[in-house]
Amino acid sequence: MTVLHLADEGEAADLAAFLSRLLHYDRGAAVRLQAAGTALAVFGRPPSFEVLAIRAVRLAKPYENGLDVTLDVTVSAGELLESVDEAAATAAVPAAVTGPPWAGVLPPRGGWQPQAGLPAPDALRAMVGAAVAEFRRRMEELPDEGRTRPELDRIGRDIWSRTVGETGLPVRAVHAAQSLGFLRPATQPQDVGLFSSGSWLRLRTPYGSIAVRRAGLGGLGLSVR
Repeated sequence: MTVLHLADEGEAADLAAFLSRLLHYDRGAAVRLQAAGTALAVFGRPPSFEVLAIRAVRLAKPYENGLDVTLDVTVSAGELLESVDEAAATAAVPAAVTGPPWAGVLPPRGGWQPQAGLPAPDALRAMVGAAVAEFRRRMEELPDEGRTRPELDRIGRDIWSRTVGETGLPVRAVHAAQSLGFLRPATQPQDVGLFSSGSWLRLRTPYGSIAVRRAGLGGLGLSVR
């Protein structure tokens, strides 16, 4: 069994928290793990947000067993969470699972360029708060017979597909960052950035990143791995 030695207890706790949040939105969630050297990237896709969430984890050393210098596997998020030992700062890699379609198409590794126009973290959180309040208000304004799932989905798409200023970043990406613990209250403006590579946009914070495909750019910039 492959055992990952995380850099410290804090890294283990943050990984467990990220997996728990993913499982909150999808009890059958899978994650794709990619590791090289002492860096581990954990990719997940919470279905409510239609974005790709990436949590970077520092490793103390690559593996306990085996000679592979890299790791690339899709596993059950629940099984991985169960294997995390925060006190020992370790996690055992579960058996591979058949990955969902999104796991085969990841953002590119390089070529990321900074994009201007991203508001400060406080303004981003306020934007999400206003969007949530608008959704609730519009839902409450519906008559009981009109409060159907298709109508609620329509309202949600209208609100969450709006973009953050002129950046092209959908508001749902910011909502995902906040909901997954990436956009924390103590986050400083200089620690949050928006980057683009091909058809992808990436909202990056010290606690994780949210990647999303930009509308209208087709399949440019795909990284199938």
